Amino acid sequence: MTCHTFSSELFLPHPPDLVFPFFSDARNLGTITPPWLRFEVLTPGDLEMKTGVIIDYRLRVHGLPLRWQSKITRWEPPYSFTDEQIRGPYRKWVHTHSFQGRDGGTLCGDHVEYAVPGGWLINFLLVRRDIEKIFHYRQEALNRIFPAG
Repeated sequence: MTCHTFSSELFLPHPPDLVFPFFSDARNLGTITPPWLRFEVLTPGDLEMKTGVIIDYRLRVHGLPLRWQSKITRWEPPYSFTDEQIRGPYRKWVHTHSFQGRDGGTLCGDHVEYAVPGGWLINFLLVRRDIEKIFHYRQEALNRIFPAG
């Protein structure tokens, strides 16, 4: 299994104690996910984020309906957390979110380790570009949610 990585950083002009709570609500993920994915959290009720929580989602990738289940494997508020795909389109998906206070704001980091069916060729032709577009959209959405001033 060939593993790939994707990393990005975004500075938000608000302190971690204001930024992290947004990420503590799994339902906010839909707010920062591109509309073309038609993303929906399926897990009912309130989700108290902590290590061990399992969350079910539904989305569409290139028009194909997919189910995704992830587990919070590390929860360290307000500094970081990690979610891992249990079931879904990837052979491996481990996403670590980090939040560092810096210059009166928060440096938000995303680091993803992933593997795809079809290996490097499918990653090169489809998956990598999709991940880059999704995280670019996410950064734009977060800049709108946490504007300067």
